[in-house]
Amino acid sequence: MALPLEVEEPEVVTGEETDTDRPWVVIVWNDPINLMSYVAFVFQKLFGYSKEKANKLMMDVHDKGRAVVSSGSRSEAERDVNRLHRYGLWATMEHDE
Repeated sequence: MALPLEVEEPEVVTGEETDTDRPWVVIVWNDPINLMSYVAFVFQKLFGYSKEKANKLMMDVHDKGRAVVSSGSRSEAERDVNRLHRYGLWATMEHDE
């Protein structure tokens, strides 16, 4: 008579557990409303970016349709998205890849 084998269940790792280690990024999207100079101004004012960095990010928004403007914890990303919205920019957040 054979004894039943004890089979260990594999540990299941959900996406939620691994996602908490990944930072969030804030993305500003191109829109037909805001002037490019205004977008660069907002990046300088909110994030303290140099004029050169702000202009580069603004050109990414204009040419590529989007730019990652900040990264950090979920609460930091939510704060940045809300601040960008108050300035009339279209911003979202997602997990960094």
